[in-house]
Amino acid sequence: MRKDITIQAAPRTERGKNVARRMRVNGSIPAVVYGAFQESIPIAVSPKEISQILHSKTGHNTIFNLSVNGKETTPVMVVDWQYDPVKSNLLHVDLKRIDLSKRIRVSIPVVTEGDAKGVKIQGGLLEVVIREIDVECLPDEIAEHFTVNVAELLIGQSIRAGEIPLPGSMKLLSPAEAVIVHVVGMKAEEEAAPAVEAEPAAAEPEVIKKGKKEEEEEADKKKKK
Repeated sequence: MRKDITIQAAPRTERGKNVARRMRVNGSIPAVVYGAFQESIPIAVSPKEISQILHSKTGHNTIFNLSVNGKETTPVMVVDWQYDPVKSNLLHVDLKRIDLSKRIRVSIPVVTEGDAKGVKIQGGLLEVVIREIDVECLPDEIAEHFTVNVAELLIGQSIRAGEIPLPGSMKLLSPAEAVIVHVVGMKAEEEAAPAVEAEPAAAEPEVIKKGKKEEEEEADKKKKK
C-alpha cells in the first residue's frame, strides 16, 4: 500500500563493520537501495523511521518515498532487514525501487472474523493454517490485509485461498487449494494402555520330570542293595 511518507537518506562511500558501528552510534544505519534497472546505491537511513514503517499496519508492504541527497527521490519498499538478536535494534535494511506502472509480487496477511458454529455449537477447534497469501498486483492495489468470515464453518469445513475475493487486477499466486482456516474436532485423550500381565513361566516338559523321577528311584534301589 502506498503511503505519503518521505524518508531522507544520505549516500555513503565508506563500508565495513567499524563504519557501520560509528553510524549506529550517530543515529543512522547502513542500507542499500536497488532495482528498477538502476544502479545500487549504499545509503544511510534513520532506524527509527524504518522501524515505524515495519511496525505499521501495512508493514513491509508499505510503499514510501526515499529521498537520497543529490541522487534521487523514488518510491521504495523494504525487502530485507536485520535486527540485533540481543538488543533487537535495527541493524541494516535493503530497499527496492518500485515502478508504479509494473505489477509486483507481495505477501498479504489474512485475518479472520466471526465465531465459527463448529466451535460454538459442536465444540470443535478453529485452526488458522496460513496467515498470508501471495498475490501479483499493481503497487497501488496492495491491500492492508484480507478478511475471511468463519462464522458458518462447521467441523470438517474450511476456507481455501481460491475462495478469497481479489480486488482490481490482483492475481492469486498461492495454490488455490491451500487451506487458510478450518474447524477440526477436539482430539480425545488417548486411553491408557492396559498393563501387560507377566506370562507364567513355561511348565517344564514332562519327559524331563520323568527322567528325574526315574533317576531317584534307581538311586534308592542301589542304597537298599
